[in-house]
Amino acid sequence: LVQSSDNQILQGRGQRVLTSEETKYYQKLAEAMKSTNPKQALEDMDVVMPETVIDTVFEDITEQHPLLGVINFQNAGALVEWLYSTQDGRHMAKWGKLTAAAVKELSAGFDSMKLSQTSLIAFVPVARAMLDLGPVWLDRFIRAMLYEGIANGLEYGVIQGRGIAEGAVDADDKIYEPIGMVRNLEDFDITDGYAKKEAIEVTEFTPVAYGQLAAELAVNRNGLPRPVNQVLLVVNPVDYLTKVMPATVYLTPSGAYARDIFPIPTTVVQSAHVEQNEAVFGLADRYVAVVGPGTNGGRIEQSDHALFFERERAYIIELYGNGKPKDNTSFIVLDIENLTPLLPK
Repeated sequence: LVQSSDNQILQGRGQRVLTSEETKYYQKLAEAMKSTNPKQALEDMDVVMPETVIDTVFEDITEQHPLLGVINFQNAGALVEWLYSTQDGRHMAKWGKLTAAAVKELSAGFDSMKLSQTSLIAFVPVARAMLDLGPVWLDRFIRAMLYEGIANGLEYGVIQGRGIAEGAVDADDKIYEPIGMVRNLEDFDITDGYAKKEAIEVTEFTPVAYGQLAAELAVNRNGLPRPVNQVLLVVNPVDYLTKVMPATVYLTPSGAYARDIFPIPTTVVQSAHVEQNEAVFGLADRYVAVVGPGTNGGRIEQSDHALFFERERAYIIELYGNGKPKDNTSFIVLDIENLTPLLPK
């Protein structure tokens, strides 16, 4: 009863209340970290990170990184391969006699990503004295560690990732990244990965100019038209304030400013991972990003490669993840260096 009352008080104060499974996990994790042989103790732990912890981290990421909140972002759990649809919501049954050709045509609407090929690694030092603060504090610390390790790395991969390229002679130069929105899926190099798309110069966001840009997205990889009802515009924060905002704001006769005036409904997202004078323009739900704890259940391991201080140990956690556009016409790159302010007529 006392514990239940305390949980209600903590919840009222905005604190995250742990489940019994989470409490058990953090208690065993602290015991392992405080042991004389933490590396072996962590390997012998018979419990893995609860799925609820990963889910909460993803909720925090999508709230504070709006780009990850608008794309097709999934928690894969312990899966190592993700099957997804590449169609535009138009899966069509075949009339007539079932043939091998019909089956082949239907199966062509799906693709898969191997999550074990690329990974995100979060790395943090932990002082032994910090482990005595209890499961609630350890939960907040672990979630912060995961958040910092995943958020920016994932956002970079979604925008700029070069794909998997293992052609380099030096192992350190091999590339294991998602395929970013700015990459050309039809231009791959075994050493450098996918090449960047050529930017389309844009000087104004008028209905004609904006409609022509949207028309680039309105045809899928098979040449079939698809509706474009909402688009995504990802820009560098500096460019948003100096170029996009002046091009989409005007002063109304009432004396108030009207913001984000676009010819087509547009979700504008600011990201530091977009290069200045450029913007990413596309269909948000046409990018698939998947992250999960992988086959090791998101276990935390001790790293012997970096011991910063005498009473501090370094720990890492590795998660599987990958991402790619569904086709090459889902996103385009814009050159907005000469984008002009909006001048209402």
